[in-house]
Amino acid sequence: MTVIPLARPARRPPRRRRVGATVGAALLSLVLLLAPTTASATTIPAPTPTPTASAAVSEPGEVAFTLSPLGAGILRPGERLAVSVTLTNGTDAATPTVPVRLWLGGEAVRDRAALTAWLDGEGRLDGLEEVAATELEAVPAGGERTGGISVEADDPRLSGRAPGVYPLAASYDLDGETVTAVSVVVVPDDGAETTIGVVVPLTAPALSTGLLSATELAALTAPTGALTSQLDGVEGTPAILAVDPAIPAAIRALGSRAPASATQWLERLIALPNSRFALQYGDADVAVQLAAGLERPLRPLGLASFLTPQDFVPIAPTPGSTPTPADTPTPTPTATVVPGEPVIPDTDELLDIGGGRDAVFWPAPGTTSPASVAQLGGIEADGRSSLTMLPSTATTAGADGGTVPARGDADGAAVLVYDAAVSDALHEASLREEGSLRGAPLAAASAYLSFAAAETPGLPVMVTLDREAERSRVALRAVLTAAAQYPGATAVTLGALASSPAVPVTPLDGAPSAERVDAASALIADEDALGRFATILDQPSLLTGPERAEVLQLLSVGWVDQPDAAARAVQLHRGTTRTTLSSVELLPTSTINLFGSGAGLRFWVRNDLEWPVNLVLYATPGDLRLDVQRATPVVASPQSNTRVEVPVQARVGSGDVVIDLQLRSPASIAIGDSERVEVNVRAEWEGVGITALAVLVGGLFVLGVVRTVLKLRARRRGTSATP
Repeated sequence: MTVIPLARPARRPPRRRRVGATVGAALLSLVLLLAPTTASATTIPAPTPTPTASAAVSEPGEVAFTLSPLGAGILRPGERLAVSVTLTNGTDAATPTVPVRLWLGGEAVRDRAALTAWLDGEGRLDGLEEVAATELEAVPAGGERTGGISVEADDPRLSGRAPGVYPLAASYDLDGETVTAVSVVVVPDDGAETTIGVVVPLTAPALSTGLLSATELAALTAPTGALTSQLDGVEGTPAILAVDPAIPAAIRALGSRAPASATQWLERLIALPNSRFALQYGDADVAVQLAAGLERPLRPLGLASFLTPQDFVPIAPTPGSTPTPADTPTPTPTATVVPGEPVIPDTDELLDIGGGRDAVFWPAPGTTSPASVAQLGGIEADGRSSLTMLPSTATTAGADGGTVPARGDADGAAVLVYDAAVSDALHEASLREEGSLRGAPLAAASAYLSFAAAETPGLPVMVTLDREAERSRVALRAVLTAAAQYPGATAVTLGALASSPAVPVTPLDGAPSAERVDAASALIADEDALGRFATILDQPSLLTGPERAEVLQLLSVGWVDQPDAAARAVQLHRGTTRTTLSSVELLPTSTINLFGSGAGLRFWVRNDLEWPVNLVLYATPGDLRLDVQRATPVVASPQSNTRVEVPVQARVGSGDVVIDLQLRSPASIAIGDSERVEVNVRAEWEGVGITALAVLVGGLFVLGVVRTVLKLRARRRGTSATP
């Protein structure tokens, strides 16, 4: 019997806590031909995987050693123990051939805390016995080598084991250093039964636009697309689906222009029998919205501006043919169909995910507080209270890794608590493409699940896979299959979880990052300003609908791990909003000379929008010498400058008068900046001009009369002189 001392590894980022049995190995620089080493002889390094579906677990310049039990770490009595060991060489030099030994603990891990300590390399467990060995050949630079080790079922070291979680390790020695990978095996209790609900999100990558485009949908729903992989992975499993309603909305909004692959994807989603619920539009984070001061999460205001009527004109099928999805809008509208007329779906039809429970909120982990949970708990839909999903680590009972049943009651607020350790392990496994690397986190998930099932007798356990836009269908299906086939486990629906007995739960204080809260506050303030501005339109939703959709997309949980990209997207969106708010304004006017007592003053309104706008021009003179029409209605043509004439009347006297001008919407919302124009009033010039004109006309008349008289006299004299 040999005891292997295990040291604490380097910590991984908190969002992806290491739960698998992967450890890095540091080789001597002389042996690795001067390649860089990563740890000392007593350290078990834990390389951080990239958040993709890649199977690689080593960083460049490191060597990773992974131990993966087969069968998700389940070791039933009478079965052989089979594992794989993988050496991933991320250095620029080959590793030598090394002998690998397999060790198994004789005593079960006592509790979840000890399990976490073992998997994190923090604990020291006596009683590990060498049970098998193999030789792992040299691994070239940048390469990977996997070998198998097994212990036959009739080996006395496997027989007679009581149900429990047993520590497992693999190691190799190199010049006095021991490099170790740890894992576990689970001997199940055949008489134990538990129920489990597994929630899987169906989401697209984080967006800054209101809807996915046709090009994006075609790529995501292609045979190798991310959305297709997600649907392939959950099809035929009992997973509870958490669907982003913006995805079906984007497909339906295209009408007949929707890519065939996207339409087929939507049909498959609707046809699935899985229990489901809708995430917030765009998978917007509800916690950051509440932290920004909202009373309840935002909802779409309408998506009509994304629709083109021509795309919704039903196409009559040819005789004898069956209408295709492109011939009939999805979902089938309830309105009367008039041949040749478009049948426009409403917002609810666009957002339909195929049924499911409303008002189920899934905030980003670690962002809720007792106040926000209570606030969400006060929301009702269809006569039922809302449900808020929390990780077990966000509760007092689960803060130290303890098990929390699925259904909880947080001082009157209904919550669903998912086991954080099991969920993290399953999520980690779903990111591993290669089965030889996937077995480590699956074994950890099985171990945590065994404790969860034992500690919640008669109550369901809930687990989730975290959001991930790119996930292998093979890995996803393998993870869901492992969860569904856990010994004694029965999959349940969302309704069963919601109706199970509730246990008291106390949420911990958490909050979104200050940067996300500031961004959300700014976006909400901008949207409010745009909503007031939109009152100039006959249909304000033409502006407010896309704005709300884009704001929700920018608040997506998918941006949490991309803070720099999120900040740039928010900044770009706010710049576009400011441009829209300045698209309608009164153009500056130079000094006006008013000669006379009455006239019309001309002004110009610029409208850069693609729709006509309704305005009222308010004019306020600063002097009583000028009477001005105070309110002049204006309909400004789209993408042009429109002339406005304001009637004025000068009173007695002359001088300079200042007129303050302000455009307002019919709802009396100020549009654009106010303007001030100077008017030079010369009202007496009208009388002078009339008098001068009268004198001139009178003079001309007198001259005409005199000239006519002189002509008549001359004519008479000429007649008298004729013989």
